[in-house]
Amino acid sequence: NWWSQVCPTYFLRLVDLYKGAVVYLLNGKKTLLIPVLYSSYITAALRLLEKLHKKVRPSIMQDAVTLCSYPFIFDAQAKTKMLQTDAELQMQVAISGANLQNVFMLLTLEPLLARSPFLVLHVRRSNLVGDALRELSIHSDVDLKKPLKVIFDGEEAVDAGGVTKEFFLLLLKELLNPIYGMFTYYSESNLLWFSDTCFVEHNWFHLIGIICGLAIYNFTVVDLHFPLALYKKLLNAKPCLEDLKELSPMEGRSLQQLLDYSGEDVEETFCLCFTICRESYGVAEQKNLVPDGDKIPVQRDNREEFVDAYVNYVFNLSIHEWYSAFASGFLKVCGGKVLELFQPTELRAMIVGNSNYNWKELEESAAYKGEFSATHPTVKMFWETFHEFPLEKKKKFLLFLTGSDRIPIYGMSSLRIVIQSTASGEEYLPVAHTCYNLLDLPMYSSKEILNTRLTQAIDHYEGFSLA
Repeated sequence: NWWSQVCPTYFLRLVDLYKGAVVYLLNGKKTLLIPVLYSSYITAALRLLEKLHKKVRPSIMQDAVTLCSYPFIFDAQAKTKMLQTDAELQMQVAISGANLQNVFMLLTLEPLLARSPFLVLHVRRSNLVGDALRELSIHSDVDLKKPLKVIFDGEEAVDAGGVTKEFFLLLLKELLNPIYGMFTYYSESNLLWFSDTCFVEHNWFHLIGIICGLAIYNFTVVDLHFPLALYKKLLNAKPCLEDLKELSPMEGRSLQQLLDYSGEDVEETFCLCFTICRESYGVAEQKNLVPDGDKIPVQRDNREEFVDAYVNYVFNLSIHEWYSAFASGFLKVCGGKVLELFQPTELRAMIVGNSNYNWKELEESAAYKGEFSATHPTVKMFWETFHEFPLEKKKKFLLFLTGSDRIPIYGMSSLRIVIQSTASGEEYLPVAHTCYNLLDLPMYSSKEILNTRLTQAIDHYEGFSLA
């Protein structure tokens, strides 16, 4: 480990050098080396990179180069593509199994036992959580691997993706609402975490896990206000003080001050024991972080243990029961070897998208139908108006048009929005076909009218219709 003694700048140059060597070997396979030597050279380079990244894991095959054994060479987009490919293959297997069973049922004259090749959920907007819980409870684990189709009772829309997106959006918004007591809202960070005092049944947390897993499995971005600690736990990584700083900045800063304090009088200055104060329905409670923690003062020589116990309580001990139910639901749908390739930050970006908005890229990637083109006066007015919107209003437009205000991991251009002309008069509002990211835009005569009508449409958005 001689490289551990070098300065950071030189170390990073070393990593880049060996990365370049791997790429060079991959690109020059046919001309540089005979096949027998190629595998040994590329394997040696990858294993050295593995040590440099401190991510040693056993190779799946010892006599061949298996790039998936070295996940650090893939970026988040490549890993997402692999996960989606794996999901598509599992969907095909599930569909083929259902079709084969249906053929057998027809041959045995029992058509009533035929199975749908899709996971079809019939739900009502008025009872979304109850209906979703009921529908998912009657399906087997095999059914969860099928492509998802959502039907809102009384609505005409055919689910080509947009209805599913709204289903996830509305359902998770309801399930994650802090008023149910399942999650605690941290106003300073605008994040949620599992409540350590909860009276709902486990299957609610299990349902949330399944819904999050189905969102990934069906390639839908959902906006989950959870800290990075959740994605660390799903990947069997240990949350740390930095994760508490993200979730609860004030608590995190206080613990950091405790660690940084240079004086000898830690016990007298901070007056702490191995306890944590938690509020439950308006009543403050002291809870021990370790057995008899209220009798153990925090001193200079045990303050690191106190911080570790504090972080462990917040992220593990206090919520173990609820997190376990959530994780079992999540991993039931999309657990597997491919998921293990991700880093926590990459998994979060894939699930919830990101907020790296590039509005010019959205405009440049837009397509047009009917009489519209990029140079049409109405289209020019539209983009001028849109770019003048404040950030929150632009995000509401994304929600109105695509069913989500988050950006997929592949970037803004992957949204592929379409704007088409209509024969409607100026008194009509723009209409979004969220299933197809398609906007029907009347030919307004002025920028002011366009601004007014578009704002009205965005502010009154909800529901799907083919009309």
